[in-house]
Amino acid sequence: MPRPKSLTQSQVTDAALAVIDRDGLTALSMRAVAAELGMATMSLYRYVTGRDELESLVAERVLGSLDITPPPGEPWQEQVAALLVRLRAAVAAHPEALPLILTHRHDSPGAWRWAEAVLTVLHSAGFTGRQRLVGLRGLVSYLMGALQTDRLGPPSGAADAGEHPLLADIVRQAKDLSPDDEFRNGLDLLLRGLADHLA
Repeated sequence: MPRPKSLTQSQVTDAALAVIDRDGLTALSMRAVAAELGMATMSLYRYVTGRDELESLVAERVLGSLDITPPPGEPWQEQVAALLVRLRAAVAAHPEALPLILTHRHDSPGAWRWAEAVLTVLHSAGFTGRQRLVGLRGLVSYLMGALQTDRLGPPSGAADAGEHPLLADIVRQAKDLSPDDEFRNGLDLLLRGLADHLA
């Protein structure tokens, strides 16, 4: 297979993300990315050290593309919500990459910038150091859980209405609530709790 004369790491990242988007995360390998680029597998090692670096680059591609400017003039709750909604949308565009994003978020400059933006909003709203810690971790935990729930789909199953009436009702309710509305309603509950914590 002929090797391109020159590649950038960005092109390698694009190819890795294309493999994941099309064939799923389990298909990601140095061989698959090399084939996507039309080059020999060993030649790919000129640009990345191995699969772990590929995974990190893919996570950063998704997280590093975020707009982290809070909407000006909005209450702090809406500014925080906008930052979370944007991150959820960026991941939703590449759902098969979610495990990589969860794994590599701690070494992603894009994730650091996003967290700093959220903390800046909380700081400006009057949250102290410990309150900012609790606030950020609570928001991130909610977002991570919501992303995984999105990937799994809405509640389903055939819970016996006689034995589990509330669970059966939730399954029915989920059919009429879009994932976006479910996410935002849950986020609003969390933000109200954070506002009470600030008061």
